[in-house]
Amino acid sequence: MDTLLRIGLVGTGPWAGATQAPALAGHPGVAFSGVWGRRPEAAALLADTHRTAAFTGEDGLSALFASSDAVAFSVPPDVQAPLATRAAEAGCHLLLDKPVATSVEGARAVARAAEQAAVASVVFCTLRFAAPTAGWIAAQREAGGWFTAHGHWLGSLHVPGSESPFAASAWRREKGGLWDVGPHLLSVLLPVLGDVTGLSGGRGPAGTAHLVLRHAGGASSTLTVGLGAPERAAGAGLVLLGEHGRAELPETWGDPVDSFRSAVDALRQAAREGRPHPCDVRFGLRITEVLAQAEAALSG
Repeated sequence: MDTLLRIGLVGTGPWAGATQAPALAGHPGVAFSGVWGRRPEAAALLADTHRTAAFTGEDGLSALFASSDAVAFSVPPDVQAPLATRAAEAGCHLLLDKPVATSVEGARAVARAAEQAAVASVVFCTLRFAAPTAGWIAAQREAGGWFTAHGHWLGSLHVPGSESPFAASAWRREKGGLWDVGPHLLSVLLPVLGDVTGLSGGRGPAGTAHLVLRHAGGASSTLTVGLGAPERAAGAGLVLLGEHGRAELPETWGDPVDSFRSAVDALRQAAREGRPHPCDVRFGLRITEVLAQAEAALSG
């Protein structure tokens, strides 16, 4: 694929404005084909900022798909799933946000549509595309011999006075840290330790979830995720312990715009070569399946 890949963006929220739109507009291999938004004024503002076309409404969505080779998504997961299914059916490659959906049925529908349409897909799990962490993950997978892992990701979105632009997100308030930040940690653990073969869990304060996972490679891991931690308790980390001692996920992940451009590169390569990327929609489906299982365990 020597020509520019035309990529449209569905969504106009904080993540679209801060990360995805600037990444698409500044990518030398991309023609930013337009922005679709539910609110015409938001779509127009984001499109004008990045010198592309604005689309809205049902007709606008179809027009964006028709004028794009690929579509990136920055909408709530259960809005993303049916729209991504339609985009795949229209022949567009998919650059999805995590989680693909918050139901197995929704994620499975996207995966099925992508397979039937033979389109490429990439799920933007940040740690898989940020240069410092992507390299670290590859190195730990190659090293092997891991006995156990301990990961945590605690946010303070839902504490009083939060100034995060994501604090008003209805789906994050409903589904919590399990579905918002859980995919990030799973995107690291699954390639390094193997698929999840069993899990158990318990609830902590302010919707925090504690999980114990068993992996196909024989290792175990524990995860703690939540969005209601005190501000000074917020943060993320992951440690592997095994034959080689201790390996800790890098603390610095770089610029998210650069990370998203790396995801765009991965999609371009998958589309050009016709080979699936390891972090494609099928991987996103597997993450959704594990999270649904965890949610059921936490509700039991």
